[in-house]
Amino acid sequence: MKTMLDERARTLLKALVERYIADGQPVGSRTLSRASGLDLSPATIRNVMADLEELGLIASPHTSAGRIPTARGYRLFVDTMLTAQPIDLSAASAPLETQLHPDQPQRVIANAAQMLSSLSSFVGVITAPRKISVFHHIEFLRLSERRVLVILVAPDGDVQNRVIVTAQDYTQSQLIEASNYLTAQYAGLTIEEVRERLKREVDVLRGEIATLMQAAVETGAEAMQDNQEQVVISGERNLLTVQDFSSDMGSLRKLFDLFEQKTQLMRLLDVSSRAEGVRIYIGGESMVVPFEELSVVSAPYEVNGQVVGTLGVIGPTRMAYDRMIQIVDITSRLVSNALSVK
Repeated sequence: MKTMLDERARTLLKALVERYIADGQPVGSRTLSRASGLDLSPATIRNVMADLEELGLIASPHTSAGRIPTARGYRLFVDTMLTAQPIDLSAASAPLETQLHPDQPQRVIANAAQMLSSLSSFVGVITAPRKISVFHHIEFLRLSERRVLVILVAPDGDVQNRVIVTAQDYTQSQLIEASNYLTAQYAGLTIEEVRERLKREVDVLRGEIATLMQAAVETGAEAMQDNQEQVVISGERNLLTVQDFSSDMGSLRKLFDLFEQKTQLMRLLDVSSRAEGVRIYIGGESMVVPFEELSVVSAPYEVNGQVVGTLGVIGPTRMAYDRMIQIVDITSRLVSNALSVK
């Protein structure tokens, strides 16, 4: 898309997006002439705007003579034209730093969501840290024929219990032998590490031990899923004051349904956690939050070098992306520092 535009068109598109973000009003050719600093006739500017509209980068709302950016136009602007000015968030982030206690992760998460909302004036979202599920000790207890209780003990003492139905019946002595072997071989590994090792070693393990180990892994994965992070949301009501939504109650209702359900947000944030640095989803790009009027700026955060969650800002496509990027980036660093062992 970048090669489609000459320098003049790029300058005008950049000026139009910046002006619309600042004012929220469709931008006419006269305003654009002043904002761009280019010495062009109104007719020339109108011709360039017609070209930009044909490319799907800007649109004419209703009967207005001005133009507004489309999601595609915002994407091009963010990817190739955004110039971030350093902003001072020290005054706003200082209270968060004083309230972030590593031994109170839920308080850290709640305060971070509030900070994101307060600084952005939109919605702050953050997933609570995922627990890295590690085997410390595994036990199998025979309940009845083909019904076995799997007991997983984590290094921090957290215990997960699951009842599984096995393909064959096991004696308690077989179960004890299996638990001793598996604890000795796999203690200290995460669920994923055990899963990977099992793929390589399943052929050399005795049948009953392989079967029980695979059942234990699935049990651990289910326990992790049950304990999977929750989404903390702050500032939903901020959207009631956003000009872009205030006249469209249907869009607002869809947004509040999204926050209520949280499952779509979880999927989006999970995708974001697998990427490095700040990610920006504009309009319906994410396919998870398919609202043309909505953008999400997100970033993963770490604990001791391990990505354990994601945070971000949700607001209208007409947002100051340079500022949101810095807000999200700084908050992710603060949360990472607060939750990591010093």
